[in-house]
Amino acid sequence: MEQVLDKGTHKLNDKKIINGWSFFDWANSVYSLVITSTIFPIYFTSATRAFYDGDKIPFFGLQIENSVLYSYALSASFLIIALILPLLSGIADNSGKKIQFMKFFTYLGSLSCAGLFLFNGSNVEYGIILTVLAGIGYSGGLVFYDAYLPEIVTEDRIDKVSARGYSFGYAGSVLLLVLNLFMIQSPDTFFLSDDDQAARFSFLLVGVWWAGFAQISFNRLPENPYNRKVTTKVLASGYKEIRKVFRTLRHLPLMKKFLLSFFLYNMGVQTTMYLAATFGEKELKFEGDFLILTVLVIQLVAILGAIFFAYLATKKSNKFSLVIMLIMWIAICFGAYFTYTKIQFITIAFFVGLVMGGIQSLSRATFAKMIPEKTIDHAGYFSFYDVTFNISIVIGTLGWGIVEQVTRNMRNSVIWLTILFILGLIILVTIPLSKAFKIKEVPED
Repeated sequence: MEQVLDKGTHKLNDKKIINGWSFFDWANSVYSLVITSTIFPIYFTSATRAFYDGDKIPFFGLQIENSVLYSYALSASFLIIALILPLLSGIADNSGKKIQFMKFFTYLGSLSCAGLFLFNGSNVEYGIILTVLAGIGYSGGLVFYDAYLPEIVTEDRIDKVSARGYSFGYAGSVLLLVLNLFMIQSPDTFFLSDDDQAARFSFLLVGVWWAGFAQISFNRLPENPYNRKVTTKVLASGYKEIRKVFRTLRHLPLMKKFLLSFFLYNMGVQTTMYLAATFGEKELKFEGDFLILTVLVIQLVAILGAIFFAYLATKKSNKFSLVIMLIMWIAICFGAYFTYTKIQFITIAFFVGLVMGGIQSLSRATFAKMIPEKTIDHAGYFSFYDVTFNISIVIGTLGWGIVEQVTRNMRNSVIWLTILFILGLIILVTIPLSKAFKIKEVPED
């Protein structure tokens, strides 16, 4: 089914536009996998340990553990973007410049990743600053990317297309990670001097991949779907837009309730993604090669999970599919608490991948469906979604660390995640999502 937006700027459900939108996930997901989850964290700790002869390293005159410093850098990037995104998205909505903001954050992130090629363990401040900037670039681009979803497809296609985007991201990031691993294992084949140079070259490739494939999205996404004019009052209008969306949420109690549920269970989802390898390395004493293999399994299975649970939502409902996934997440946490062997760990990883892909894509699609039909300020709404997303990462990972520090047992941190999933499930089951999807517009204050 095809429809035309107001002003006749482009057709909904256009395959070329949908593929262009999905390629943005293909482009930027390499940051999430290579930089935050696998190669760079390992390289950062090993390179700084080698140069400073230990895990205590200097940072602007302070002595701090290298792994702790890296986690703080990630948290800082998520906090910074959480603070500025509501303003930026309001400006983007009011000026019709979402694509320009996507470009800015894409180039900021990709150039920062490429710049990590020059990080060698001695220049800690340089590496951390680029890590923060790369995180801001990644998170910043997502809010404008997400906001395009309800502007390019009809409501009946949102679940499927959201899953398509995540599937593109998982597939693209796995391809580049495999290439990077080949380079690190056989640097001579790629005319590189050693595995150290190969690891640093992989960061450069992330930047090139990210900026390069994003051009497909930039060329295919509509420039200004609602033909909005750029005015000299755009900054002030950005603040006004944020206030407007915030006031609107008072008339959308079901959306607020869903955001609370999402906030709780996404803390568990994202903490698992960022710290699963740490759990395997520190608590279970597994070697790095096995853990990277595990991450690859998670990524590949996540493609199937995103597609399957989108299909399940179509056949049943979004709520049914989300509830099933949260029950599975709770079971996964119980299983992880009693995991000791590699077979157990890889089995848990399989199910993590299955529900990780599904819950991320379907959560985004569900929120998109809850935005009132006559809304044209999609970035403003998605700023709240993405701020919730970013802050949940900070609190989730912080809670994990606090529980481990207090109890001196990382397995107890798994109990923290279990509680988050249970609370998120309890709130979700009380929300009549089908009713929330039918809201056409909200009254003006």
